[in-house]
Amino acid sequence: MGNIQQLDEFLANKIAAGEVVERPASVVKELMENAIDAHSTIIEIDIAEAGLTSIRIKDNGDGILEGDLLTAFSRHATSKIKNEHDLFRIKTLGFRGEALPSIASVSKVEITSSTGDQGTKAVIHGGKLIDRGAASARKGTDIRVEELFYNTPARLKYMKTINTELGNITDIVNRLALSHPEISIRLVHNGRTLLHTNGQGDIRQVLSAIYGIQTVKKMLPFQGESLDFKISGWAALPEVTRASKSYISILVNGRYIKNYGITQAVLEGYRTLLPIGRFPVILLSIEMDPILVDVNVHPSKQEVRFSKEKELQHVISETIRQTFRKETLIPSGVPEKKEPKKYSEQTSFQWGTANEKPLPDIAHSDEEMISPQKEEESPPVDYEAPPEDFTPELKNQGVRKEEPDAEPEKPEKRMPELSVIGQAHGTYIICQSEDGLYMIDQHAAQERIKYEYFREKLAHNTGDVQDLLVPLTFDFSGDQFLKIKENLHLLEKYGVKAEEFGSNSLIVRSHPVWFPKGEESELIDEMIEQLLRDKQIDRYKLREEMAILMSCKRSIKANHYLTKEDMKHLLDELSGCADPFTCPHGRPVIIHFSSYEMEKMFKRVM
Repeated sequence: MGNIQQLDEFLANKIAAGEVVERPASVVKELMENAIDAHSTIIEIDIAEAGLTSIRIKDNGDGILEGDLLTAFSRHATSKIKNEHDLFRIKTLGFRGEALPSIASVSKVEITSSTGDQGTKAVIHGGKLIDRGAASARKGTDIRVEELFYNTPARLKYMKTINTELGNITDIVNRLALSHPEISIRLVHNGRTLLHTNGQGDIRQVLSAIYGIQTVKKMLPFQGESLDFKISGWAALPEVTRASKSYISILVNGRYIKNYGITQAVLEGYRTLLPIGRFPVILLSIEMDPILVDVNVHPSKQEVRFSKEKELQHVISETIRQTFRKETLIPSGVPEKKEPKKYSEQTSFQWGTANEKPLPDIAHSDEEMISPQKEEESPPVDYEAPPEDFTPELKNQGVRKEEPDAEPEKPEKRMPELSVIGQAHGTYIICQSEDGLYMIDQHAAQERIKYEYFREKLAHNTGDVQDLLVPLTFDFSGDQFLKIKENLHLLEKYGVKAEEFGSNSLIVRSHPVWFPKGEESELIDEMIEQLLRDKQIDRYKLREEMAILMSCKRSIKANHYLTKEDMKHLLDELSGCADPFTCPHGRPVIIHFSSYEMEKMFKRVM
C-alpha cells in the first residue's frame, strides 16, 4: 500500500474549516450571506457568549428544498454556480460551497428550512448526521450552531475574550447591514439588542444605527463614475476622525471587501485634510461588471483583485477630493453633547414582506461604532499589510499627475468675509462675521499658505539638474548598498547622479534644480529610502513632502505677536487658498463659534 491516501470526508471538512471558520464571526458572516443570497427581507441573529455557546440565524428567504438539505452540507455543493464560466460573473455573496460543511464539522448544527410547504429539519454533530425529518416551519431557514470548536480544542484555546469576539461579530453584521439597507437586520447578544435596522432601503438610517445621528449629520453624499466604474457613498467631514482604518467600509457589487489599494485611494482623497494618525469614517460603494473583479481569491471572499484598478483608484480619490472642495470645512468650536446609548426595543420578529415590518428607527450614540471595541484597539481586520505586488506610486496609477497643470483650478473664495478683532496668546487670531466668532491658528494658517505656494512652485520646476561644487556622500550597510547599486539608473533618471565611492558608500555630484537649498541631503535620503522600500521613486511624493517640510519650517510660530495689518494680510492670503481649512498635516486652521452657540453658553437662549 502506498503512503499517499485520500482523506475521508470528515477530516477534509475539518481542514477546510481552518480557512473558512476562523472564529464565531466567520460563522455569522457565512450564514448571513446565505440568507441574503436567498432573497431574505428579514434576518435575525441571536448569539450567546459572543457565539462560542450558540449562534442562531433566522431568515424569511427562499428556504432549502427537502431533497437539497443534506446535499447542502456536502463539500463544494452550491446552487450559485453551474460551470466554470459562472466564476467570471459571480453576482452572489456565496458560491464556493464550503461554508455549511465546514461549520458543521466543528460544531453542533440544527437546521430547519422550508420553501413554503412542508419544512425539513436536520441535526448534524461534528459533520455526522444525527437526526432528520419533517418539521413545521414558515418559509425561510432557521439554523442554530452550538458549541463551536467543541471537537477542535486547539482552535477553541486561541479564541480571544468575549468582548473581542463580539466586536468581530458586530463588525461583520454592520458591514452587511450597510451593504443591504433593504434588509431588516437585528443582532441580539445575550438578550440585548445591539443593532436593528428597519429594512426600508434608507442607508442614512443604517448609518445612524451604527455610527449615531451626530456623526451622520456630518457625512456628505458623493458619487462619481467612469466608463467601467460607478462609485457612491457617504464620507464624514475631516473633523470626524477615528484612530484606525476599520471605519473605512468598502463595498463592491454589494459585497464587503478588503483592498489595500482602494483604502489608500480613499486616504488620498482626504489628503492634507486629516491629522496624522487619524482616519476617516466613510462608506464607499463600487458598482462594476462582475467580470472586472475576481472574488475567488480567498475562502473568506473578502480579498478581491480588480482589473483596471488604477482607473478605479483615480475615480475614488478625485471624487472624494472634489466633494470636499465644494464645502466650507470649518468645525464648530463647541463640541456637541453625546447622546446616551439607546437600543432598539425587543420587537417581536415579524414575518412577511418588507413593508409589513413595524421596526423602529434607531439612533445609537456616536460612541457606538462599527464594533463595541475601544476605539484605540487594533481593528479586527488588518488593512496595514499591502500585497506583495502592490505599487504605492499613486502618480503612475492615475491618481495624481506630475505636470504643472495637474493641480485643480482654484475655486472661488471658500472662506467667509472676516474682520479682525485681535490676537489671543500670540497664537490665535480672533475674527468675527455676521454669523459669529472665528478663531484662526496663525501657524497652521501660514503653513497652508506656504504649502500651496511651494507645491505650485516645485511643480513648475523643470527636470534640469545642477552640478555640486562640493559633492555629497552617503554611507550604507552592505545589503543596502547592493540594492542601491542595482538601481542607480533610477536615481539618475530623476536627476541625481551618484557613483560608488569606496566601500558601501555613494557620492552624489548633481541633483535637480528644484531641490531647496539646505534640504538636498534630506531629499536624497528620502529618495534612497523609497528606492530600498519600493524599488522605485515617486517624484510627486518627494515634492509633496518637501512642500510640507518647507511650509512648516518657514511659518510663524506660536507666541509671535502680530500687528493688525499683519493679521489682515494673513487672512487675505489664506482666503485665496484652495483648501484654507486645514494645515498640510490635517490640523484645523479655523474654528467657528456661531452666534446661537455663544448666546446659549451665556444662557441668553434656552
